[in-house]
Amino acid sequence: MKAVTLVLQDGTEFKGKSFGYERPVAGEVVFNTAMMGYPESLTDPSYAGQLMVLTYPLVGNYGVPPFTVEDNGIATFMESDRIYASAIIVSDYSQAYSHWNACESLGDWLKREKVPGITGIDTRQLTKVLREHGVMMGKLVFEGMEDAEDSEGADYGSINWVERVSCKDVIRYNEGAGRKVVLVDCGVKNNIIRCLINRGVEVIRVPWNYDYTDMAFDGLFLANGPGDPDKCVDAVEILKKQMSQSRKPICGICMGNQLLAKAGGATIYKLKYGHRSHNQPVREVGTNRCYVTSQNHGYAVDATTLGNEWRELFVNMNDGSNEGIRHLTHPWFSSQFHPEACSGPVDTEFMFDRFIETL
Repeated sequence: MKAVTLVLQDGTEFKGKSFGYERPVAGEVVFNTAMMGYPESLTDPSYAGQLMVLTYPLVGNYGVPPFTVEDNGIATFMESDRIYASAIIVSDYSQAYSHWNACESLGDWLKREKVPGITGIDTRQLTKVLREHGVMMGKLVFEGMEDAEDSEGADYGSINWVERVSCKDVIRYNEGAGRKVVLVDCGVKNNIIRCLINRGVEVIRVPWNYDYTDMAFDGLFLANGPGDPDKCVDAVEILKKQMSQSRKPICGICMGNQLLAKAGGATIYKLKYGHRSHNQPVREVGTNRCYVTSQNHGYAVDATTLGNEWRELFVNMNDGSNEGIRHLTHPWFSSQFHPEACSGPVDTEFMFDRFIETL
């Protein structure tokens, strides 16, 4: 196993060993505190351009499931068509795996998809550094190889990652089902599409900057995605146009929450180290109901900048940040967390039911 060093932008170094593909990369270093779900997280387009640190120490013990595709065209066990994270960093990688659905090891999968994997790093100490300083850029330097100064991830903050991961053409699922939902693909997870299909609607998946305002549909769904929402100017302008000419239902998740808020006049700010876990407590405003949620985002809506016609729908019980918004009179609402939660808790999947009920 080749020696490799994680070098953070402040000069801090963590030394480990490679168990994945040996390729120097750079990107934003973020941590995830979930205890499981690495196949889903690695294939989540929201991790594009990021080096993903897992705080749970033992990783790889249940291997990787096969890449199979359902009749509806959606991958069965993955959240997209490939790995989008730039690298995975763990404390203790298990080469030996055991699971009824596993077909290969995590290391073999990473090598096949040309994604680095690093083990032997004190990920909890690394997480302490990131919590105190905030997320920062980093690079993997492999022994005997040139570093990654010129890789695309080294310029993470200036890239429109949504444009990189969004589909390029219109894709239809469950055609002829009746009610039609336009899904704006900012980096959508497969389980969002699945949750909509399972509720009996036709899903029309469009690129992030596609003008859908003249299409025939019953509702609009804004998907999750990576990077800075302030770079998605086209998506926000099209959404504003839609909101000015129609009262059709709108629902958003994660990046979708931020885009809806921006279209409503609010501003976005970057969280110090983001929310990436399976156990974020969220309270529905106006009630005492609190839910356990799965999250993956580095930006948040500044609730103090919401217009008079908007209210917070959910708040984070850890730091008080916004977790969703709603319009006072129109059927427009969203969540910052992931109600489809694959992997993670499914306490809030009712958000899809609420949306379908408004169509």
